[in-house]
Amino acid sequence: MVQVFIGAALLAVVIVMSILLISGLPLGEFSMGGRFGKVWPPKIRIIGISQLLTQIFALYIILASGSIVPYFINYTVTRVICFVFAAFFFGNTFLNIISPSKKEKFVMTPMSLISAVCFLITAIIM
Repeated sequence: MVQVFIGAALLAVVIVMSILLISGLPLGEFSMGGRFGKVWPPKIRIIGISQLLTQIFALYIILASGSIVPYFINYTVTRVICFVFAAFFFGNTFLNIISPSKKEKFVMTPMSLISAVCFLITAIIM
Protein backbone atom coordinates (compact mmCIF):
# COMPACT_ATOMS: atom_id res chain seq x y z
CA MET A 1 0.00 0.00 0.00
CA VAL A 2 2.93 2.35 0.62
CA GLN A 3 3.84 2.18 -3.07
CA VAL A 4 0.38 3.51 -3.95
CA PHE A 5 0.89 6.61 -1.80
CA ILE A 6 4.42 7.18 -3.09
CA GLY A 7 3.33 6.74 -6.72
CA ALA A 8 0.33 9.03 -6.20
CA ALA A 9 2.46 11.69 -4.53
CA LEU A 10 4.99 11.66 -7.36
CA LEU A 11 2.22 11.85 -9.94
CA ALA A 12 0.68 14.77 -8.06
CA VAL A 13 4.00 16.63 -8.25
CA VAL A 14 4.27 15.93 -11.98
CA ILE A 15 0.65 17.01 -12.53
CA VAL A 16 1.30 20.33 -10.77
CA MET A 17 4.46 20.79 -12.80
CA SER A 18 2.55 20.08 -16.02
CA ILE A 19 -0.09 22.64 -15.10
CA LEU A 20 2.65 25.19 -14.46
CA LEU A 21 4.33 24.38 -17.80
CA ILE A 22 1.03 24.66 -19.66
CA SER A 23 0.44 27.98 -17.89
CA GLY A 24 3.72 29.32 -19.26
CA LEU A 25 5.99 29.16 -16.23
CA PRO A 26 9.72 28.78 -17.03
CA LEU A 27 10.13 25.08 -16.17
CA GLY A 28 10.76 23.82 -19.70
CA GLU A 29 14.26 22.59 -18.88
CA PHE A 30 12.68 19.83 -16.78
CA SER A 31 10.65 18.47 -19.71
CA MET A 32 11.06 17.21 -23.27
CA GLY A 33 14.84 17.38 -23.11
CA GLY A 34 14.67 21.12 -22.53
CA ARG A 35 14.44 21.56 -26.31
CA PHE A 36 11.81 24.29 -26.07
CA GLY A 37 13.78 26.45 -23.66
CA LYS A 38 12.42 27.62 -20.37
CA VAL A 39 8.88 28.43 -21.56
CA TRP A 40 6.87 26.09 -23.75
CA PRO A 41 5.56 27.64 -26.97
CA PRO A 42 1.75 27.76 -27.35
CA LYS A 43 1.56 24.68 -29.65
CA ILE A 44 3.50 22.58 -27.17
CA ARG A 45 1.23 23.75 -24.35
CA ILE A 46 -1.73 22.31 -26.25
CA ILE A 47 0.12 18.98 -26.55
CA GLY A 48 0.89 19.29 -22.85
CA ILE A 49 -2.83 19.13 -22.10
CA SER A 50 -3.02 15.56 -23.46
CA GLN A 51 0.05 14.73 -21.39
CA LEU A 52 -1.68 16.20 -18.33
CA LEU A 53 -4.83 14.15 -18.94
CA THR A 54 -2.71 10.98 -19.17
CA GLN A 55 -1.04 11.84 -15.87
CA ILE A 56 -4.41 12.41 -14.19
CA PHE A 57 -5.61 9.06 -15.54
CA ALA A 58 -2.45 7.37 -14.19
CA LEU A 59 -3.13 8.94 -10.79
CA TYR A 60 -6.67 7.57 -10.83
CA ILE A 61 -5.42 4.10 -11.83
CA ILE A 62 -2.87 3.82 -9.04
CA LEU A 63 -5.36 5.13 -6.46
CA ALA A 64 -8.06 2.73 -7.68
CA SER A 65 -5.56 -0.13 -7.62
CA GLY A 66 -4.87 0.64 -3.98
CA SER A 67 -8.61 0.86 -3.23
CA ILE A 68 -8.23 4.53 -2.29
CA VAL A 69 -10.85 5.58 -4.85
CA PRO A 70 -13.63 3.43 -6.33
CA TYR A 71 -13.09 1.38 -9.47
CA PHE A 72 -14.86 2.76 -12.52
CA ILE A 73 -12.93 0.34 -14.68
CA ASN A 74 -12.98 -3.43 -14.30
CA TYR A 75 -10.45 -4.76 -11.74
CA THR A 76 -8.61 -6.89 -14.33
CA VAL A 77 -8.43 -4.04 -16.81
CA THR A 78 -7.15 -1.72 -14.07
CA ARG A 79 -4.41 -4.23 -13.25
CA VAL A 80 -3.39 -4.46 -16.91
CA ILE A 81 -3.33 -0.66 -17.14
CA CYS A 82 -1.03 -0.64 -14.08
CA PHE A 83 1.41 -2.88 -15.98
CA VAL A 84 1.13 -0.59 -19.01
CA PHE A 85 1.93 2.47 -16.89
CA ALA A 86 4.85 0.62 -15.30
CA ALA A 87 6.23 -0.06 -18.78
CA PHE A 88 5.53 3.54 -19.82
CA PHE A 89 7.41 4.95 -16.82
CA PHE A 90 10.34 2.54 -17.32
CA GLY A 91 10.55 3.78 -20.91
CA ASN A 92 10.25 7.36 -19.70
CA THR A 93 13.10 6.69 -17.26
CA PHE A 94 15.34 5.62 -20.13
CA LEU A 95 14.43 8.74 -22.12
CA ASN A 96 15.14 10.93 -19.09
CA ILE A 97 18.55 9.28 -18.62
CA ILE A 98 19.58 10.17 -22.17
CA SER A 99 18.04 13.65 -22.03
CA PRO A 100 20.35 16.52 -23.01
CA SER A 101 18.80 18.54 -20.18
CA LYS A 102 20.70 18.08 -16.93
CA LYS A 103 17.72 19.29 -14.92
CA GLU A 104 15.42 16.73 -16.50
CA LYS A 105 18.03 14.01 -16.16
CA PHE A 106 18.68 14.54 -12.46
CA VAL A 107 15.18 15.45 -11.27
CA MET A 108 12.77 13.59 -13.52
CA THR A 109 14.74 10.34 -13.95
CA PRO A 110 14.44 9.26 -10.30
CA MET A 111 10.79 10.34 -10.17
CA SER A 112 10.00 8.33 -13.28
CA LEU A 113 11.90 5.26 -12.06
CA ILE A 114 10.21 5.31 -8.67
CA SER A 115 6.81 5.75 -10.36
CA ALA A 116 7.53 2.76 -12.60
CA VAL A 117 8.44 0.60 -9.62
CA CYS A 118 5.34 1.74 -7.72
CA PHE A 119 3.07 0.80 -10.64
CA LEU A 120 4.83 -2.53 -11.10
CA ILE A 121 4.56 -3.49 -7.43
CA THR A 122 0.93 -2.37 -7.35
CA ALA A 123 0.08 -4.44 -10.43
CA ILE A 124 1.82 -7.52 -9.06
CA ILE A 125 0.22 -7.47 -5.61
CA MET A 126 -3.30 -6.42 -6.70
